[in-house]
Amino acid sequence: MPTSTALVDLTFFETLLIAAALVVGVVVGVVVIRLATGATLRRAREEADALTRAAESAANAKAKDLVLRAEREASARRTEVDREVTAALASVGESQARSERLQATLEKKLDQLAKGEDRIRGLEAIAQERLSAIESERAGVAAARAQASARLESIAGISRDEARAIFLDEVRADSAKDAAALEQRIVAEAEGRAEERSREITLMAIQRYAADVVSESTIKAVRIANDDMKGRIIGREGRNIKTIEKLTGVDILIDDTPGIISVSCFDRVRQAIAAETLQRLLTDGRIHPSRVEEVVEQVRKETNQRIIRAGTEAALEADIRNLHPKLIEAMGKLSYRTSFGQNVLKHSLEVAFLSQMIADQLGLDGTIARRAGFLHDIGKAMDHEIEGGHPAIGMEFAARHGEKAEAVLNAIGGHHADIPTTTPYTPIVMAADALSGARPGARRESMEAYIKRLEQLEAIAREQPSVVEAYAVQAGREVRVIVDAGKIDDATTHMIAAAIAKRVEKEMTFPGEIKVSVLREVRAEATAR
Repeated sequence: MPTSTALVDLTFFETLLIAAALVVGVVVGVVVIRLATGATLRRAREEADALTRAAESAANAKAKDLVLRAEREASARRTEVDREVTAALASVGESQARSERLQATLEKKLDQLAKGEDRIRGLEAIAQERLSAIESERAGVAAARAQASARLESIAGISRDEARAIFLDEVRADSAKDAAALEQRIVAEAEGRAEERSREITLMAIQRYAADVVSESTIKAVRIANDDMKGRIIGREGRNIKTIEKLTGVDILIDDTPGIISVSCFDRVRQAIAAETLQRLLTDGRIHPSRVEEVVEQVRKETNQRIIRAGTEAALEADIRNLHPKLIEAMGKLSYRTSFGQNVLKHSLEVAFLSQMIADQLGLDGTIARRAGFLHDIGKAMDHEIEGGHPAIGMEFAARHGEKAEAVLNAIGGHHADIPTTTPYTPIVMAADALSGARPGARRESMEAYIKRLEQLEAIAREQPSVVEAYAVQAGREVRVIVDAGKIDDATTHMIAAAIAKRVEKEMTFPGEIKVSVLREVRAEATAR
């Protein structure tokens, strides 16, 4: 870089010299021209010499100045280059020193690595020796185990596979017992918590709804003052009784029973109309076909009015709104219907209020539960006219007459588990229905159906394996089962009890609940002589 700068300065100096020479030439030319003119030629030459000398002096001075300046700049650049070279040499020296230190460290690490590899090779040799020793010991243990196994098989008289099968059978049996005991404990704990909560809700509902005990039946007999009235009811050639039976659709039974005329009909409303007609005819004394027609028509109108009034009053009492008139009429007909001696309309009111209380305790909508409970047995108002069970009939009838709520329809159709449960209100209605029917004095049962139910209960219990005897006690509310203690253990007794309860739930219809008690006793007897 300093050399290039000096060359540039010298070229500029030469250019100045050329320019000065041109100036001198011009001056000489002018002088020559003047000399050529004659008189002033000498003087012009003198002036030209003077100018030439002056120009040479100026050019020399300028050239010296340029040379000095170029030398100074070259010297400064040389100094700067020397300084840069010195700094570069110093940096190279530091890098070389650092490289030497790194090389020394690397050599040290390589030495340590070589020593570690030697140590590892030594440890591998030791481990190989120990593995060889372990393999030898393992082979010896396997041989000893084989000898011991063969000796045990010869002593026991059975093979290893047979012994394994026996062991697995014992483990399986023990596991089954443990599983049964665990299941029993879990079920007992869950039933305890559920029973405590359900008992609390049930007692609360029963205490809050303290209705009178319902145990009534519809009219089946009409009392007469004397037996002479039987002939008047029959009429000449039976025309009076035939007219009554034809207009009301009932069967009138007149026998030797003193003071009683029986009215038989599946339709309780028609039965009530016929009984009321007989009472009015007997009171009035005028008994003939035209009078019978008049009284029957009058009683039918009054009965229909009573039915609508009963349904309306029940809906108001239960605070059920927006019911179709047909639904109100059907509910009113339930006032003439009984189930095991319990009036179905009053039973529906009980179920409505109990359902609301249970739903409120569970955090559900009590209004929906009350409506579902009120309408759950509406199918009984027409089940004698339409084929099928009253839950399906009632659900279809309610849906056809404006009932849109899924919870209400499912509770009507599923309160006897005839259809799948889709809402939580259906089991609430089922529980309330059971409460209303199972409370003391609410229902009564015929002796024939009662005996049949007890026999079926005992038969189901006796069909279980290892059952010796079974007895229905507490009016069919409990069945006590005695099992063979030599064939089953304590854990299996709980499984038998659960199996009997499931069959009873599936195959029998009963109010309330039935307790299954399985007894397993071991008796030891000895005689001293």
